[in-house]
Amino acid sequence: MAQRYKRWQIGSRLSLEAERALQNYPPLLRQILFNRGFVTNELAYQYIAAALPDGTQGKRLAGIAQAVERISWALRRGEQIIVYGDYDADGVTASALLVQTLGRFGVQVRGYIPNRFDEGYGLNKDALHQLKDEEAGLVITVDCGVRSIEEAEYARSIGLDLIITDHHHPGAELPDCVALVNPKQPKDDYPDKDLAGVGLAFKLASALLEDCGQHLTEQLELSELLDLVAVGTVADLTPLKGENRALVRAGLQSIRNPRRQGLLSLIGTAGLRPDRITASQIAFAIGPRLNAAGRLDSALAAFQLLTTQDVVEAGQIAQQLEIQNRERQQITREIQAAAERIALEKDTDALLLFAAHEEFNAGVVGLAASRLCDHYHRPAIVASKGPTHTRGSCRSITEFHITAALDQCSDLLERYGGHAAAAGFTVSNENLPMLIERLGALAIEQLADKDLRPVLVADVEVPLRELRPDLLEYLEWLQPTGYGNPEPYFVSRDVQVKNSRQVGKENSHLKLTLIEGGIIHDAIAFGQGQRHEEMPGRVDIMYTYEKNEFNGRESLQLRIRDLKPAGTPD
Repeated sequence: MAQRYKRWQIGSRLSLEAERALQNYPPLLRQILFNRGFVTNELAYQYIAAALPDGTQGKRLAGIAQAVERISWALRRGEQIIVYGDYDADGVTASALLVQTLGRFGVQVRGYIPNRFDEGYGLNKDALHQLKDEEAGLVITVDCGVRSIEEAEYARSIGLDLIITDHHHPGAELPDCVALVNPKQPKDDYPDKDLAGVGLAFKLASALLEDCGQHLTEQLELSELLDLVAVGTVADLTPLKGENRALVRAGLQSIRNPRRQGLLSLIGTAGLRPDRITASQIAFAIGPRLNAAGRLDSALAAFQLLTTQDVVEAGQIAQQLEIQNRERQQITREIQAAAERIALEKDTDALLLFAAHEEFNAGVVGLAASRLCDHYHRPAIVASKGPTHTRGSCRSITEFHITAALDQCSDLLERYGGHAAAAGFTVSNENLPMLIERLGALAIEQLADKDLRPVLVADVEVPLRELRPDLLEYLEWLQPTGYGNPEPYFVSRDVQVKNSRQVGKENSHLKLTLIEGGIIHDAIAFGQGQRHEEMPGRVDIMYTYEKNEFNGRESLQLRIRDLKPAGTPD
């Protein structure tokens, strides 16, 4: 598949009306606010303040009232409650949050997280049967269950009450349970449809404390839970806008004044400072370490880390996750290389990349799929093939809704679910060839006439000489940035390259010294070390402007997102 320069798209110049409305802000910040749709002074203020949107009271969620009523009944009767979570960072943080909340009521509560390799994703009948045998009276799911139709019916048949909280897209049929909390379900008018699984767990905890707080045996403030909300929301790549952004900003403040020993130990093991933690560090350092447990073994270690207050135990688990994360990184690189060969060996221009193999680790295939999707800007599926069934993990692009595609293959699948950009499925091996054929046909139908070069969006074109250190203060107002609320990017043209060199492990990164107007700028391009060999003398660059801290010293730098020879068309 031939490599081509990415497409650049620069935001439209702000309108005269927005120029006047945002006149109290610096010119570059006006343009950034305009690009994000904040075109009045009031909207801009709400965004910068990361204020909670109107109408986001938890009780507006369909199913919340029924869930609180059933939990309240369990509290009065002293029933054993099980919080049944998923094995990723969102599910683990949501499980820890609800276990912590219910534990303060003095009730019998424990978390149950299925093993990815033995049980697979979501509810399973064997686990429900076991929990019933162990005298559980109520199971509350977090981050899973909305497509578990048969499992919900089985729970009902054995007399096990089930509350499902899940943020994934529901299917045509909803599970029959005591309460279903999912803003994406039909007729739910809750305004924010993008809450993570941990966000929904937080809304349930909030409603429970509001109705039953007088029965707490140990005091609990909602602020104690916000660190978990921030970690799970960012790690699950839910959009950082609206309510999510408000919750994550508050959660970051909680993390910067840590009270959760396990999270403090994990931050230290990652070589970070809790007082300066950012959403980006959660996404690229904290989240992957929590996920590593469930990808290679059992996610219970990550759950235990987030629920323990024992310093020694927290330190030991954090070290365990660090080791597992390094192992996960190596396995990911190996699977990615193998999957790339398999996916492209028959057709180097395939519109949907598919690779399955018996030796692929089921816990890591999603990461390999994500990297293939990012690199080739094609929907990618990487799957672990077992003796009778294949488990696949999908990542996709904005032009191809992967879960909608799986909906059109539902007759072939035993289990599936996900979002527009990510999904997973289980298929019998006899149906696998037909699944590949049908998904490939859907990709051709929807993508054949599209320019599938990645589109990189920048806020504004600006000469490098106009960058000033005080801009960093204004850029900080945009935090937390990430998926759905991208950090601001700038474009500068015809910049002289004074020096270029490869740095980092395996020379994977690119270090540049750039000059414009006699001013020297340091720049770093992560993951682009290979471009050193053909570095032109003058380049157009897309970058973000940031403060870099290394060995206790702070400096300003450009973090390059993309570059190309000066004058190359966008």
